[in-house]
Amino acid sequence: MQPVDTLIRTLTSARTLALSAMLALTPLAQASSETSAMDQLGQSLTPIGAEKAGNSAGTIPAWTGGLKPEQGAMQDDGNMTDPFANDPVLFTITADNLDQYRNQLTPGQLAMFKRYPDTFQMNVYPTRRSASYPEAVYEATRSNAETTTLLDGGNGITGLANGVAFPIPENGLEVIWNHMLRYRGDSMDLTLSQVIAEADGDYREITKQTIWNFFPSITDLEDESNLLFLYKSKVLEPVRMAGEVTLVHEPIDQVAEPRRAWKYLPGQRRVRRAPNIAYDNPATSSDNLKTSDNLDMFNGAPDKYEWTLKDKKEIFIPYNSYALYDKNQSNADIIRPGHINPELARYELHRVWVVEATLKDGQRHVYGKRTFYIDEDTWQASIIDLYDSRDQLWRVGMAHAIQLNPHQVPWLVTEVFYDLHSGRYITNGIANSYKKPLVFGQLASKSDYTPAAIRRWGR
Repeated sequence: MQPVDTLIRTLTSARTLALSAMLALTPLAQASSETSAMDQLGQSLTPIGAEKAGNSAGTIPAWTGGLKPEQGAMQDDGNMTDPFANDPVLFTITADNLDQYRNQLTPGQLAMFKRYPDTFQMNVYPTRRSASYPEAVYEATRSNAETTTLLDGGNGITGLANGVAFPIPENGLEVIWNHMLRYRGDSMDLTLSQVIAEADGDYREITKQTIWNFFPSITDLEDESNLLFLYKSKVLEPVRMAGEVTLVHEPIDQVAEPRRAWKYLPGQRRVRRAPNIAYDNPATSSDNLKTSDNLDMFNGAPDKYEWTLKDKKEIFIPYNSYALYDKNQSNADIIRPGHINPELARYELHRVWVVEATLKDGQRHVYGKRTFYIDEDTWQASIIDLYDSRDQLWRVGMAHAIQLNPHQVPWLVTEVFYDLHSGRYITNGIANSYKKPLVFGQLASKSDYTPAAIRRWGR
């Protein structure tokens, strides 16, 4: 990987034109014709490429730096102080008043109101542009803005430092790469649960310890520039599955170098190569409620789809959902028939990039089309509407985000995928069952992520 380049050069004319096109979507952020696109980062644009100004209605405020590191600090038991606990509910969107807000909702959200007219609702709070990052991420983003380019028809990246790959995106592929490569801390060690909820509200959960090391935190990468991260997770509960380990080596370009994965099964005391954990193969232990490329909303190779940057819109998206992270709330408090407890979910009005992915001719995937709504302040895919091969809306994915301080990492409380047909859903990331904090900043060696290493870890 290339190191952060602190020398700022003039951005290419193509990216200058791309910025002009983007600003035309929202006339609030005006760029001087004499100012290069690069200079807009940190001025009319935030350091990672969002519009710094608020909207004309005053319902989206200006970005003023996000939460400071000391705000919302993590406690020893993993809990966090909600910096917005005193915010009032501005209004609640229900099936009865839906038409007032229809233009600021996605088709998937509208479908949730239709599917659950008596119980699904959205409590809307003041918009808080809480996202902030370490200064090194801002510096890396400025470097990326002039050096990062797509390779292999958009399947790979070159010239990448550990920031936003394309802060001034030209197309839908660049936006989706921003989501996949966004900063999530150089490393993370967390205990979380995956919960499968039946239509009647009964549920079962699997709790895992999960460890990621992204490329900047791996000490002996040498020249392996295609590696994005190393990942391993170990099942803690239920007892019948305890000790099962999954190991993943995640490349950036997965067309040139497919993802490699292994499983350790304690009953067999053996490590085996895992089947293809990619594309539309069912995600591990998901009961076929989401695909492998639904993990983290979307991951993996983008080669099966045509990616179109459609628009930039103001949408009510899940945001600052600290109530869902509150460890005084159990999974029983969160899980409800059909959907999570709406009293614990917080929605805010934010600007999102709208990207449509349409399956290419000759390619196969259970999703014929996906529409992504990607938060401008974090490049997190906040909502995904998922369509089947008949172009019928099938599933809806929602990512409930918070700011993890003092580490300045925008992250997820949980991601939820709702099946509109069966009434079932799956959540991943709820960390309420275990009283321990997330751990960031741990260095690792490649030797920590070998089949032999996960066999020892599983035992």
